[in-house]
Amino acid sequence: MDNSTVSDPAVLIAREKLLQAVQLLERLDLDAWLVFVRETSLSKDPALELIYPHELTWHSAFLVQRDGASHALVGRHDANNVERLNNFTTVSGYDQSIRPMLADLLRRSGARRLAINFSESDPAADGLTSGMRMTLEAIAAEAGLQPAQLVSAENLVSSLRGQKSASELQLIRQAVATTERLLDDFGKRIAPGVTEQQLADFLHQRLQQDGLATAWDWAGCPIVNTGPDSVIGHGAPSQLSVQPGHLVHVDFGVKQNGFCADLQRMWYVLAPGEVAPPPAVMHIWKIVRGALMVGLMALKPGVTGWEVDSVAREYLTRHGLPEYMHAYGHNIGRVAHDGGATLGPRWERYGKSPYVPVEAGNVFAIELGAQVPGYGWIYLEENALVTDDGAELISAPQTELYLVRT
Repeated sequence: MDNSTVSDPAVLIAREKLLQAVQLLERLDLDAWLVFVRETSLSKDPALELIYPHELTWHSAFLVQRDGASHALVGRHDANNVERLNNFTTVSGYDQSIRPMLADLLRRSGARRLAINFSESDPAADGLTSGMRMTLEAIAAEAGLQPAQLVSAENLVSSLRGQKSASELQLIRQAVATTERLLDDFGKRIAPGVTEQQLADFLHQRLQQDGLATAWDWAGCPIVNTGPDSVIGHGAPSQLSVQPGHLVHVDFGVKQNGFCADLQRMWYVLAPGEVAPPPAVMHIWKIVRGALMVGLMALKPGVTGWEVDSVAREYLTRHGLPEYMHAYGHNIGRVAHDGGATLGPRWERYGKSPYVPVEAGNVFAIELGAQVPGYGWIYLEENALVTDDGAELISAPQTELYLVRT
């Protein structure tokens, strides 16, 4: 397929991902991968958008085979949309039922290990609903496949979603740059008397002017915190106002051309007579930034997520600060939490994701922080690309605590 004439980035990325999926089938010793969906405007499989960028109505099946062939079975009225992409080896439409065509396709594929989208640990690989799985198992039985031959696609989807293609990485870099530009402007609005909500409203207004979306729920993006009484976490901005002596924190990311950034930045509002933050603030600032950076230095292909997290976590606690009660890092991409490997502790809530090996091409948001009693919270977050032999930041890191002069 000639990519030189493709103008839609989503179509080009789908082509890149189909080629990548074939390579992963070989690596994981799987015969084929099946994405089986219906009414995608109502019930989405997160894996579908990797290989097909539009909505579908009737039962639809996309089969990617280890030999490089890929097949689309869709309702007749969707078939033309799929054909126009020129991404699949065959495209077939049906009218009354997908069952006979899909059973025949599975039979002819010769697949003995068929990967399907279910997972206890990775929501990005758990898009096959229970009802659709029942339907699929009945069709697979007609094709001679036993339930044990339908295996989880979680490892395939984790790598396919996590290892960013060249086009995906370009769009993530664009989202990061836009987020940084807006955060620079945000910092200029910080002043005594301005509320968290007013600061958040400023970013919302800028997003609307530029036709951009937030990387997560609009009401909770950005997260803005000022001073010691603000609740850190995922809460919406409050009516608390910035005061001298406050730490001001923002957690924010844009979604641009389908891809997200996720960054956190910090300011200190100088009190009258101050020319620098108090020693207590700077002490914790240095520890937090140090922990963030030692975690980055541990990030490389082949290590597991929990190993990276433990390096940053141990640095923080060794320097006398309490451990953060979340993961050190998460994949970013099409959403702010993009599935796959988690750079987090071996806690039950993270399932198997902290045991997933890091891969070159992963893009992580890395984050941690600590409270400064009487002043607020210091939290930092950067976006990092895993390279062949380590990791590099794709965000311009905050290396010093920004000051607001009153």
